[in-house]
Amino acid sequence: MDREYRKSIVNYYDATQLDYRILWFGKKNRSVHFGYYDQEVKTHDEALLNLNKVLAQKGEVKDGDIILDAGCGQGGSSVWLAENYDVQVSGITLVPHQVKKAKKNALKNGVAHRVTFSEQDYTLTDFEDESFSVIWACESMCHASEKVNFYKEAFRLLKPGGRLVCADYFRTERPLAPEGEKLLHAWLNGWSIHDIDTIQEHQSHAQECGFVEFKAEDVTQFTKPSLRHLHSMSSKLWKFGTFLKKIGLRNNINHGNHYSSIKQYEALENNLWFYGILSLKKS
Repeated sequence: MDREYRKSIVNYYDATQLDYRILWFGKKNRSVHFGYYDQEVKTHDEALLNLNKVLAQKGEVKDGDIILDAGCGQGGSSVWLAENYDVQVSGITLVPHQVKKAKKNALKNGVAHRVTFSEQDYTLTDFEDESFSVIWACESMCHASEKVNFYKEAFRLLKPGGRLVCADYFRTERPLAPEGEKLLHAWLNGWSIHDIDTIQEHQSHAQECGFVEFKAEDVTQFTKPSLRHLHSMSSKLWKFGTFLKKIGLRNNINHGNHYSSIKQYEALENNLWFYGILSLKKS
């Protein structure tokens, strides 16, 4: 990942940390990701935690696993994993303030002895070969400028038979019509995401790197209430946010994040992308 793009990602999460804290985090967790609504879920907080549960099932997480949370944010999923399974978790992120908050979060929840956090690029880590039995990437691989580099490093880090599970955004085709590409990137640019790939491109990258048992599931129907919730909040607050920017209380990154939170749902409604879960294994 080149230096300028890495800097843009760090700047994005630095600038928007208050937005996430006020508008998104649950009472029991610091989940940056979207929520997963099924028959057991009734609230936003429950849905955020439920996505962790669903990913753990798809990734066949079990006691004794050694897990890499690749793009861990403020450690919400890492802490959840340590609370619900007898596992060791290493969370990595490019963002220094997220490392600090994640460590505090783990300590607060009594799992600091089983969870560690460090500032690292998930496409080029300092871990030894075959260090992990599971690699977990929850709405983080999207930030990789070249997705194949994520898969290469994941394959190196996994033990034979190890599992990779990812929840992320996937474009429906490449290329989209020009107006579709414009709308898609109106969303992606404000979230410091260079681009997103199709499922076919992900499968090609994964197989190129040696992964097997590639499974992809479109779970948009379960995440759509959460996506719609973000769009609704962002739309209602748009005029107020614009006013705050004019008087200097919001910067361009804050404003771009706000704008993108509206455009993401518009792009979804125009069938430009979908929300999916990938699961695959190292042979």
